[in-house]
Amino acid sequence: MLSNSTPISIGPFALEKQPYDPVADFTHVALIGSAPCVVMANPQAGLRSLADLEAAARQSGGLNFGSGGPASIGHVYGELMKKTLNLNLVHVPYRGGAPMTTDLISGVVPMGIDVLTAYVPYFKSGQLIPLAVTSPRRSPLVPDVPSVTELGHGQLVLENFFGVSGPAQLPTAVTERINQACNEVLALDAVQKRMLDLGVAIHPTTSSDFSRFVREQVGTLAPTVRNAGVRL
Repeated sequence: MLSNSTPISIGPFALEKQPYDPVADFTHVALIGSAPCVVMANPQAGLRSLADLEAAARQSGGLNFGSGGPASIGHVYGELMKKTLNLNLVHVPYRGGAPMTTDLISGVVPMGIDVLTAYVPYFKSGQLIPLAVTSPRRSPLVPDVPSVTELGHGQLVLENFFGVSGPAQLPTAVTERINQACNEVLALDAVQKRMLDLGVAIHPTTSSDFSRFVREQVGTLAPTVRNAGVRL
């Protein structure tokens, strides 16, 4: 199973550094689903909305944001925000989401970006404040938190996606059979309920649709990644 850590977050960097092409060197079999990221802040940072964040990030000192590390989806999203909204955002990389969360809660960094699912308990306890989810619509996990599309920033939609991929040139019959099996499993009530509990929206597709999706994601994000000057 692949997440955006390969076709999205690492994929654009792979155009220069990795010994594989995230599009051509795989057969992308089935898209399973996606979960949004969340832009969040420490309560003491004075950020209560995305508008507050934009204002703070346009001041002379800019605004630091934490992520799970270079090329993580939080890092890529921060660079996307920086470029799209012309913000002065400074990336603070961590070795994973856990240490970033610790520093975010303690106020070492004022804001962070990561996949939503793990942070819901911190929002409920008031330890962190969610500013926006990065999906077209609100997430059922945090129904009171606006989406970036709702806030007028549809160009900032970016979700962590999950899918099944195999080696390049996988036989068509094998690809179609696995795709069919995946879609059958996704149609099960128990699976749909579990995915909903995890905040994952199910997206059954054909293999060709999934391949097109990966290609579009890499093409869209590659310029942002290159402009950030990050190397793995």
